[in-house]
Amino acid sequence: MLTIESLTSELGLKVSAGEEAAGDREIRWVHITELLDPTPWLSGGELLMTTGIRLENADKQRKFIRLLSDAGVAGLGFGTGFDHAKIPKSLISEANANDFPVFEVPYETPFIAITEAAFSRLVNEQYDVLSRGIAVNERLERLVLQGGGLNEIAREIAAAVGGSSVVLDARGEVLANGGRKLPEYLLDPIREEVQPRGSAAAPFVPNQTDLRGRALAHPVSPRAGAAEAWLVVVRRSGELGDFERLCVQQAAIVVALELMRERVARETERRLSGEVLAATLSGRLAADDVRDRLAPFGIGERAAETGERLVAALEHACVRIGEEGEEPLPPFAEPPPWGPTELSPREAFLAAQEVVAFEDAEGRIAAESLAAYPPGVPNVLPGERLTRPTIEYIADSVAHGGLVRGASDRTLKTVRVVRERGS
Repeated sequence: MLTIESLTSELGLKVSAGEEAAGDREIRWVHITELLDPTPWLSGGELLMTTGIRLENADKQRKFIRLLSDAGVAGLGFGTGFDHAKIPKSLISEANANDFPVFEVPYETPFIAITEAAFSRLVNEQYDVLSRGIAVNERLERLVLQGGGLNEIAREIAAAVGGSSVVLDARGEVLANGGRKLPEYLLDPIREEVQPRGSAAAPFVPNQTDLRGRALAHPVSPRAGAAEAWLVVVRRSGELGDFERLCVQQAAIVVALELMRERVARETERRLSGEVLAATLSGRLAADDVRDRLAPFGIGERAAETGERLVAALEHACVRIGEEGEEPLPPFAEPPPWGPTELSPREAFLAAQEVVAFEDAEGRIAAESLAAYPPGVPNVLPGERLTRPTIEYIADSVAHGGLVRGASDRTLKTVRVVRERGS
């Protein structure tokens, strides 16, 4: 971090006022001015330099310092040897009263030497932040590709920022922890802040006094809209700097990718399990085939026996229902074939997206999963092209009181798709 103290020490210049604050005043930019009030053009954190040509008397000098201090300026470099042989006493006195750093720039030291030294440090620091941030991001992406899971990602984030991390869902429930677990007295107020922010997904600093300056909550928004989750980081000590904030911003994207990967995996398993169940009930699978099909879902050697018992139980239930004399319900319509896969789920998630009317989405590449319930087996996965039979099937399910899982618009009036050239 470039401060008044570090810059003056590097250049061999002496701080004449506000010495105790010089080590804490971070320099964001350097600017030269001869205006009596430059503050309308400042945003805070600047190192200002002036020769004081227009600061002819003590009143103007004191007012000048008060204006800069109130505007959050980092400090003042006062050039001597022009209109002033040395820094005016009234200016130094006012600077000390406001704990505002002022240092002398002798005639032999041109302002450009100070700006070059400051900009060189600032550029190097930003490059260092970016380089370290890229390294952290690469480690996080590698965890996603290796299937490390959300807890491993949270641990890596906590190590990067030097503290703790927690991933909360939109309701404030903990999905993953990294580093030292946050105590409930700190976590509960964050939950209360997260819950009403679902539709206003923007980073925020938690209000707790204990966390001031060292905590940040960042939305995780896979669909570039309402937050589906929140990434909260807390440093053990010290305020969050540029590097930590960059890490949190990048990590929120990686967490979104991991959540999407887990969701797609669950829905793919659900789709495959739905196929197995349908084939079993229709009698198309022999006992050994049932066992082989169910093995990837973690069901062991007794899968065939379990499947036969399930089929027998369902057949018995159907007979009993028929005996009660009730009018049989019409069977579910067969779901249409899946649309062609044009992109991987990851590519579809990261691609530019837009929202279109669901009825007009034929031929577009889906950017979200859609599963008509009942039965709840995914009909569309991200990256698949939407077909007219699929659109009609899902719309018919909704019209008959069904639900659609995975859709960002639960009313199904719109659907999120990949923006393609010419669309």
